[in-house]
Amino acid sequence: MGRNRANHKTSRRTSGGWGKAAWQVMPFVLMVALVSGWIIYDMWRSAAETAPPSSITSASPQDTQSAQFGACSGPVRVTCVVDGDTFWYRGDKIRIADIDTPETGSPACAREAELGRRATQRLQALLNQGPFTLAPNPDGRDMDRYGRKLRNVTRGGQSLGAILVAEGLSDVWPSSIDWCQQAGV
Repeated sequence: MGRNRANHKTSRRTSGGWGKAAWQVMPFVLMVALVSGWIIYDMWRSAAETAPPSSITSASPQDTQSAQFGACSGPVRVTCVVDGDTFWYRGDKIRIADIDTPETGSPACAREAELGRRATQRLQALLNQGPFTLAPNPDGRDMDRYGRKLRNVTRGGQSLGAILVAEGLSDVWPSSIDWCQQAGV
């Protein structure tokens, strides 16, 4: 009987000690769960914002350009997206001629920065969606004052710039929108 009583006391001490340790790590476990949930939600929200609408046309035989675009970073840029209306393609810096998007480099307000981020992500998604055409600028100018090639980007005859305008992430060129004041975008 003495042996059973000793085992009983030992098991009570062990379970009591574990319970206290569990309560001590509980705030850490809850914080990890909350941060993980927030990260997953943010990834889902970003994916939903850049999801292609069903109105985008399919590529046509004239759409012969294609690449995998990432976000531009660092001094060497070959094929990447700078912002909502500028990208690098095979070493050439292209400015989409028919649109103007919110600034990302030096936005005037937080709203413009957010819209610029969304326009950049959306352009990247559109370019990565399949073959496209780089059409000459209709007004005849080949380059802008910054040395960027001015081109309209189309897929199946539909302007990718017009898609950004329809989604409220851009305005037709030339734009007079104040992205910090514009409501409903």
